[in-house]
Parts: sequence; structure tokens; C-alpha cells
Amino acid sequence: MIRLAYFSDLDNIKKLAEACAQEMISRKIFQWNEHYPSRETFEKDIMNRELYVAEIDNSIVGCIMFSKLKDEVYNEIEWLTPDLNNLYIHRLAVHPKNQKKGLARSMMDFAEEEAIKMNCISVRLDTFSQNPRNSKFYNSRDYIQLGDVYFPKQSEYPFYCFEKIMKH
Repeated sequence: MIRLAYFSDLDNIKKLAEACAQEMISRKIFQWNEHYPSRETFEKDIMNRELYVAEIDNSIVGCIMFSKLKDEVYNEIEWLTPDLNNLYIHRLAVHPKNQKKGLARSMMDFAEEEAIKMNCISVRLDTFSQNPRNSKFYNSRDYIQLGDVYFPKQSEYPFYCFEKIMKH
């Protein structure tokens, strides 16, 4: 089940993100760290009603954030569509114990369905260049890889930007 996140979920969401960070670090993927994603980031997502969680047996096993707000870092990218009505996805995470079960696919399906309901012309996101599994995942979902952005507090390596045009 995918539902809107509540403030009461915050501790579990932060633990989920920390477990994902440790799993990635163990695979030499330095995408998430002590700076990102922060508790404050998740608090803001919840306050703005932009964070969703995936549950199995009332336990949070995944999260996804999406918003119509464009981060300034994305201004450098030549997107496929105009900046009119786009949905931006951030902080997609599945607890390592629950990975490879289709949860990320389900959360992306949910976000894309919401984008269509909101009449968004596209969905945009970025993923870490050193995480080939993620790039393969988005390519398999018909996302087009575009330019790169950088998040110095996270890594010296670029993050690849992707966009998928929504069919209404």
C-alpha cells in the first residue's frame, strides 16, 4: 500500500534512508550520506504533503517524494518539454531487505499515475551516475537521459537527469 507520509512516520523514514545509505556505501556507491537526505528534508516533504510511503504489514518499506517545484540546479538542463507543468521525483528508496521485489516499480507507477492526474506533461528526476542499477531502471521505464547536475555535499560525481513525457 502506498500512502501519504505523516509526521509520526518520520523516525521510520529516516531509519529506512539510513539503511539504504549503508547498503549503497557497502557497494561503493556514495550517493546518500550524513548530509542527505536529512531529517529536516523529510520533515519539509511531509509538511508539504509531497512524501509518500510504501507499507507491507503496517511497516514502512519504501518512500518516494514528488513535487511540481523545480530545483534551481535543474535550470542548466535542456529538458525535452517546457517548464510548464512537470513533476519532479526525489528520494525514492526501498529498504535493502525489501529490494528486488518490485516496490520501486510500484512507487514509480504511483508517481506517474499522479502526474497524469495532475496533467503534468512530464516526469523529471536525477540519479547518481555511479549507480548503474538506477540508470538501467529508469531507462527501462522509458526515461530519456539528458544532462548532468552536481550536488557537492553528496559527491564529486555527477547525477544524471532523466525525463519521461507523459501520455494523457
